[in-house]
Amino acid sequence: MMESESVFPFGQSGAKASNIPEYSVSDISGAIKRTLENAFGRVRIRGEITELKRYASGHMYLSLKDEGGKISGVIWRGKVAHLGLTPENGTEVIATGRVSSYGERSNYQFLIDRMEFAGEGALLARIERLRVQLRDEGLFASERKKPLPFLPRTVGVVTSRSGAVLHDICTTISRRFPRPVTLWPVAVQGEGAVKQIVQAVKGIAQLPSPPDVLIVARGGGSLEDLMAFNDEAVVRAVAACPLPVISAVGHETDTTLIDYASDRRAPTPTAAAELAVPLRSELMADLTHRTARLTGGLSSLLQHYKMQLQHVTSRMPDLPSMLDTARMRLDDRGQRLELALPAFVMRARARLGGAAHHLPTPETLLTRRSVALERVSSVLEGSWQTLLQQRRMALLRYPLRLETIRAQITLQKTRLDGVAGHLEAVSPQAILERGYAMVQDGDGQPITRSKQAADQAIVSLRFADGQRQAQLDPAAGESTAPSSGKKRRVVTKKRPSPSQGELGL
Repeated sequence: MMESESVFPFGQSGAKASNIPEYSVSDISGAIKRTLENAFGRVRIRGEITELKRYASGHMYLSLKDEGGKISGVIWRGKVAHLGLTPENGTEVIATGRVSSYGERSNYQFLIDRMEFAGEGALLARIERLRVQLRDEGLFASERKKPLPFLPRTVGVVTSRSGAVLHDICTTISRRFPRPVTLWPVAVQGEGAVKQIVQAVKGIAQLPSPPDVLIVARGGGSLEDLMAFNDEAVVRAVAACPLPVISAVGHETDTTLIDYASDRRAPTPTAAAELAVPLRSELMADLTHRTARLTGGLSSLLQHYKMQLQHVTSRMPDLPSMLDTARMRLDDRGQRLELALPAFVMRARARLGGAAHHLPTPETLLTRRSVALERVSSVLEGSWQTLLQQRRMALLRYPLRLETIRAQITLQKTRLDGVAGHLEAVSPQAILERGYAMVQDGDGQPITRSKQAADQAIVSLRFADGQRQAQLDPAAGESTAPSSGKKRRVVTKKRPSPSQGELGL
């Protein structure tokens, strides 16, 4: 095929050497690319997604494989939004696009612009995996379910504007109990359906006057038609919705993932409307029945209390008779009080006169108090004289004690002077005062023998009034100097005294 000039209608170089055409690398790469694109202008490839990579630029690179081979594929950024589904590794799909080549790397690739699940088996397997994942996360837990309001003021509906679903819901609500309906129209299948449904579920709860209950509904269809309601983003949006949500997707046998995440599942949109609002006729009948029961109960209660009142009234005494009896008792008590008061006064006077007769006279009381006061005064006078005598005796003894203390002080001072004189007599300073001197070496150690110091050694002589230094002559019997009869001058080296500063000969 490469040797056919009809396939490669461009010039060749080096035809004189051979009849085989010669091409440049870019020419042959371009020819291969055009051949692939012309032969496979638009194809559908079925395979399992693997090696999926998403780049920051928005492009997606992947591979499609089956039992016998693998082909590289790419989804450009502009095609991702219109792809039809979200690619995932391990998902079997049917991809639509065209085959092309990349000359710089000498490989071919599949440019994908559409993608759909390959058969119901793959769809069901993917749905089941997502269901298990969301269930393990707790999105389907029963404790997350919110109760439905008994009589909502407004009913919200997320569904397609066209179709019989909205008509069935509105008709059912009008028939059962007319309530205002807030519609958020969305696409229930195809491109952009998932994004619109997620925005509707989140947005309707953020309205200034949100509805009391939300119905997410669509009519029946194939499994592919219902895939928007099996998307993870839609399920999470329904689970996170603060409003009670009723799901009504498909027919009674159809089950989607939002049925697990919603607060109530209805088999049909009509059933969802019946769950949202009660039946007005039933409410009226129930209200009439409750009114009749309340009326009968109130009548029975009034009759019962009326009979109790009559029974209590019959047992109560006659009021006029009670007043007459009380009046007679009051008159009797008044008459007895009039008679008893003078007698009580007379008895009180008699007790007072007897008590006054037994009371002592003031003169007697004064005499008793005077005797007691004199007794206490005599006792205090004796105690004071005794205490004063004791204090006088103590003061007379204080001079004797002072003389004794002075004698002891004089004796101790005499003893102290004797000890001080003895210490002064035996002290080294007293010996030095008598004309003696103490010889010390350079380290301040005393020298008591002539052999302890070397010849010509510098020694320190400590006198009573200070310290001087001197140099020793050779020992006696060893000197070789002539005996001229003159004394040899002792040369001393001045050294600062620790107590008197510097002294010299």
